[in-house]
Amino acid sequence: MQIDFHHAVTYVTARLAGFPHKDADIIAYAAQYVDDATNSGIVRFDNRALYERTSSAHKTIDPDNLDLLDNQKVWMPFHFLPGNGTVKAGKNPKGTFIQKLVTLPGSPIAQEMVRTVVLDSDKPYSLHRLGITMHVYADTWAHQGFAGVLHEINEISDLEEIGNTEVFENGLQEFISNIFAKTVKIFGKTTPPLGHGQANIFPDMPFLSWKYKNGLGEVIERDNTDDFCKAADALCRAMQEYRRHKTPTVEVSGIGAEDMKKIRTLFTDLKNKDGYERHAEWLQAINGKRGKSFSFGKAALSYDEKGANSWKAQALGDAEDHNGLHAYAYQDSFLSSNWKLFHDALQLHRITVCHDILPKYGICAA
Repeated sequence: MQIDFHHAVTYVTARLAGFPHKDADIIAYAAQYVDDATNSGIVRFDNRALYERTSSAHKTIDPDNLDLLDNQKVWMPFHFLPGNGTVKAGKNPKGTFIQKLVTLPGSPIAQEMVRTVVLDSDKPYSLHRLGITMHVYADTWAHQGFAGVLHEINEISDLEEIGNTEVFENGLQEFISNIFAKTVKIFGKTTPPLGHGQANIFPDMPFLSWKYKNGLGEVIERDNTDDFCKAADALCRAMQEYRRHKTPTVEVSGIGAEDMKKIRTLFTDLKNKDGYERHAEWLQAINGKRGKSFSFGKAALSYDEKGANSWKAQALGDAEDHNGLHAYAYQDSFLSSNWKLFHDALQLHRITVCHDILPKYGICAA
């Protein structure tokens, strides 16, 4: 999924789950920032204080994608949550070990991940952690059938669009072949079979129905619109559960018919390969400038990954040379900043998934 879902749709589902704008804004920003937090390492301050930030993403074409340790530290806990063949803890799915690692929608592992954040709603970073969890949860629908490790199951061939969106004039196979050719020209090698790298943006486009053959020779058919609608409803229900943990009278009913109709219409009507352009249209819809408003009313929403309005800039400002030390000016407000709380939540999410949840299913990740 891209920014149109992880930011805009997550915001919509949070509002439909009953969160006010301020909280939904945090949840949605955190959900999208999972894709944008590509840097890790120590942040230094002028008073010698230190903070270690965590990366939750790599660019798809990135030398780090070939590092098996980085695969498990980033892709598995944040983007390709293992599905364990949908069987419960202590059980093994049919086939080889790779079947334990393949991402599957709403798997028992995904459900347990959601429960951990529902039960941990009293921390300063709880909303940020909820947003991170909603990113991973949504991706179990978009990334189903792929695994967050280098493996032949992620290989793609015989790509074909089902239906005709007129977005890919010469078909999906030629589109992806051209991308592979550019990759070889730049990096001297083709896109590795990691996650859905070889499928490129096809799993991320809400309007697309398509099919392909994976590296095991299986023909897979995908209806992204249906998958994305199911993901949106699942996010709404998960966030209603989060609210019900504090307020028992909250109903867990998912998205109402009229709101789901609007969501589906936006998915199918915004036929554009560019996720940022689709995102801009979603922001217009949320602000009531594209047809009938959602049931929560109009809202002005934005997302700034970088620049003065970004979480990072608000938390850190600009680094300067302080007596030979390249550092940020420390402020007490840093401890409660959204950027710092996001990275706190990011670290806890990784530990919880890799050290508490996956081992129950016989999966060892870094």
